[in-house]
Amino acid sequence: MMNPTTELELADIIASAKGPLRIVGGDTRQIGHPVDGDALHTSGLSGITLYEPGALTLVAKAGTPLAEIEAVLASENQRLPFEPSDMRGLYGASGQSTIGGVVATNASGPRRIQAGSCRDSVIGVQFVDGQGQILKNGGRVMKNVTGYDLAKLMTGSRGTLGVLTEISFKVLPAPEATATVVIEDQSAEEAVATMSAALGSPYDVNGAAHVGGRTVIRVEGLEGSVNYRAAELVKKLGGTVVDFDWTTVRDLTDFASRDGDIWRFSVKPSDGPKLGAALRGRGALDVQFDWGGGLVWALAPEGANLRAALGDIGGHATLIRGTGQPVFQPESTGIKLLNEGLRMKFDPRNILNTGRMG
Repeated sequence: MMNPTTELELADIIASAKGPLRIVGGDTRQIGHPVDGDALHTSGLSGITLYEPGALTLVAKAGTPLAEIEAVLASENQRLPFEPSDMRGLYGASGQSTIGGVVATNASGPRRIQAGSCRDSVIGVQFVDGQGQILKNGGRVMKNVTGYDLAKLMTGSRGTLGVLTEISFKVLPAPEATATVVIEDQSAEEAVATMSAALGSPYDVNGAAHVGGRTVIRVEGLEGSVNYRAAELVKKLGGTVVDFDWTTVRDLTDFASRDGDIWRFSVKPSDGPKLGAALRGRGALDVQFDWGGGLVWALAPEGANLRAALGDIGGHATLIRGTGQPVFQPESTGIKLLNEGLRMKFDPRNILNTGRMG
């Protein structure tokens, strides 16, 4: 089994590869087309190499388990801002999610509407490209802007441009308190209107979702501030403040436990209800909303083509779990040429996760 423990060893393996390589971290984020190739594991590249709580900076090797990083941050009352999901339930996986897999898939949870995506928290990367060259971009301080922003490019590239070896993050303090306002029995239209009002309010909302007929609005921060803002949101929106487990939104736990394909749509929040109706019209079994209505999840019968529901709405559709349909949204000619040019630059032999992106 290929499981290098140093960056130089990884570079030698890639440089001498005679055929395609399938990049494997924790094997818990199985989004994309299946890849044929020899398995190249990154779990041997593990460990936190720098953590400066006062500078809000953490650097870790790509194979480091996400749980290890979260535990170290929690010990200093800090966290990753972008609330990465745990997708093991969706795929029936039992491995440990790695920080490299999080970055390679740009995994970002409900807090994205306030804190940005994983891509916005990555401030530097080291990786090995398809020719076995070791490349570095960005730095270990938040203000580093030197050179091309390959850190942003590598985030979400799913191992097709290079194999990540080390990633630098900005981190944030964890909140003293959290409160969730829940409004029951709302339609999709009512929910998006409620979420829009919450996000447009001065109460610093960092979670807005609609799950199972319940609209949930989250605020975090100092306890006194949280209590005040939650009470004001109840006055403005109705509902009550209740205990709510946001991992059910983050990890899509309701869909994970049910049979069927799972689709993810990114649209303008105002188009969320229209898309939801179109999805149900095409056979969707259930629909959920996150990011104020801009992220739409759909559970569908196996093989159903829900991408067609986008119609003239615009946006992107990704088949998160299922077969029989293209996984990613078809690219325009210009974007396709740009992506092909990037792949030829970083992986001219086309050996890294070949076919993952379609």
